[in-house]
Amino acid sequence: MGIHMQLLIAILLGIKRNWHIFAGLILGVICGILFPQNQYPFVHKIFVLIGQIFINTIQMVVIPLVISAIVIGISSIGDNKQLAKFGKKMIFYYTIITVAAVTIGALLGVFMRPGVGAREFINPDIAQELQGVVSGMMADQQSHLAQILMGLIPKNPFHALSMGDMIPIIIFVVIFAIALSKIGEINRPVVSFFESIFAATMKVTDWIMYLAAPGIFALVAGSISSYGISIFHGVGKYFLAIVIGLLIQFMVVYPLMLITFSRVSVAKLYGAITEAAMVAFGTASSSATLPLTITCCEKRGISSKICSFVLPLGATLSMDGTAMAQTLAVLFLTQAYGIELSTLAIVQVAFLAIVASSTCAGIPGAGLITIALVLNGIGLTPEQMVVGFSFLFALDRIADMMRTTANVTSDAVVAAIIADNANEINYELFNNQEIQKDII
Repeated sequence: MGIHMQLLIAILLGIKRNWHIFAGLILGVICGILFPQNQYPFVHKIFVLIGQIFINTIQMVVIPLVISAIVIGISSIGDNKQLAKFGKKMIFYYTIITVAAVTIGALLGVFMRPGVGAREFINPDIAQELQGVVSGMMADQQSHLAQILMGLIPKNPFHALSMGDMIPIIIFVVIFAIALSKIGEINRPVVSFFESIFAATMKVTDWIMYLAAPGIFALVAGSISSYGISIFHGVGKYFLAIVIGLLIQFMVVYPLMLITFSRVSVAKLYGAITEAAMVAFGTASSSATLPLTITCCEKRGISSKICSFVLPLGATLSMDGTAMAQTLAVLFLTQAYGIELSTLAIVQVAFLAIVASSTCAGIPGAGLITIALVLNGIGLTPEQMVVGFSFLFALDRIADMMRTTANVTSDAVVAAIIADNANEINYELFNNQEIQKDII
């Protein structure tokens, strides 16, 4: 199957799967034009109300989703018998790829400054208020650095939970999850409890995604009602930055990883996982793509032992494309509101993006749900930045399809490297062009 036909199929899959999202976006543009705020203030208020409700529902699930995902992920790694042999390498390779992704995202955000073009659409009074909030928090961090570091270890985890202080919560949960992984089967009741919470939170997230079409409709309609169609000019550079960043991952980072740490051919691995990449693009869901990713890798010579260990954990915990996009999104938002972040704050954003991406569900739209965690780290919430979020949601479905493709590809890259290191690749099968036939 030619590359042009593969791209066409991927695009058609994306439109078919997400037709309601695209319909909401298009209807939002039309209604925003038909009902300008200065002529229909009541209709505009309805748009804003529905959009705010959508963002509030997203905020609602962040803490239980993050906590349960961390506990399940770490405890399952600790219990796995393959940890001693493959776990450290897996963590090492995923760390390199994800750190590279957030570094690229941060550099593109700093040098391209994608949010500057959106400043004209932001209420100056709100922008000034948020500038004061962030500058106050940054000044407090600089003058009380020792105190800040001490505050990262919560004296009372439940107090941190009630206050929504995400970094102390995450540190406590990580320590708690590591302890659970070391106490053996006695941890099952507690882990099962968090598995139930995660499953329930995922179900709530599914319900929230049903609201994505009306939510995006309202956010886009409200923004265009206020500022007109020119609002899309403000997001062009942001979208371009995401495209450039993901291309660097595909064309530079992943190939360098394969060349440096293995004998695996970049071209042959990319050819082997073509179907999985297409489905990832079409569904915007790494979890939905996981069975096909495993099938592609196993049928093309990577051992089942490696695939069954690395790929599910990667689909759950490693989201380098999402981490890059979240870093860029936060820099876009802060620049749009005229908030200048220090180097330390940008590093903090990048670190929180890694944590947030590793805890987000492998389903469409989850990346924008956990972005609340990253914003919280610099003293902001999505509710304070509704107009800015309308930009992100307007483009998120297309961006989500691209970053999910990156997430799935990085999982296959790490699995191939580990399999090569452990002599768990059947190269006769992997290099056999007759085997490189369509799976779907």
